[in-house]
Amino acid sequence: MRTLLGREPSGKFAVVVRDADGDPVVIRNEPFLHDGTPMPTLYWLCGEEEYVAVSRLEADGAVDRAEAEVDPDELADAHRRYAAERDALIPADREGPRPSGGVAGTRTGVKCLHAHYAWFLAGGDDPVGRWVQNRLDEKIKGAS
Repeated sequence: MRTLLGREPSGKFAVVVRDADGDPVVIRNEPFLHDGTPMPTLYWLCGEEEYVAVSRLEADGAVDRAEAEVDPDELADAHRRYAAERDALIPADREGPRPSGGVAGTRTGVKCLHAHYAWFLAGGDDPVGRWVQNRLDEKIKGAS
């Protein structure tokens, strides 16, 4: 995992999506790093091919386009559901700082297509992740 992340993992995680060859594509992080720091990003895109493809979208201004094209109420609901999924992993008696926000730690709008797409690939009903998948599918069709 160190090679895919580009560093040693800072917390516990589980591989939740693998490609056809069995290589990790998405990991699910625990809500806290080894040192107790809150980790708001539950799902992390680590598949090299997927990461590069989404990075290219972001470089072309897709964060702003996704935010403009996705229904804001649907996006707000996705942030709430993501936070609830992450927060359900935190023991009720946990004291101290807790992770906050929705996808990628944000409460509103779109911050990181990688995080939205990771959740989508892991089975999350994420409108931005769906938007990303549609853009990637269009690129594949255009290249054919």
